[in-house]
Amino acid sequence: MTKNKMTPVLVTTAYRGVFFGYTNDYSGDTITLKDARMCIYWSADVKGCFGLAATGPSSRCKVGPKADIQVRNVTAVALCSDDAVAAWEKAPWS
Repeated sequence: MTKNKMTPVLVTTAYRGVFFGYTNDYSGDTITLKDARMCIYWSADVKGCFGLAATGPSSRCKVGPKADIQVRNVTAVALCSDDAVAAWEKAPWS
């Protein structure tokens, strides 16, 4: 499947990891993400972790490169808005 048919999500983990990516299944403690990015740092203008799902990272955030990953010990999954997806795809790293 292409990522266009997959759901864009923000995933948090028990180890304080914050990831964006595309998945077909976001149930359970382990989620497979395609084209995943990790948010290393988000600035105050994002307004917290779930701001990353609502509006996405800003130019002041640090976002790593894409990788296909499996995220374990999932604590939360948030569906991402279209604006957030566009911001994540820009992959800011200031």
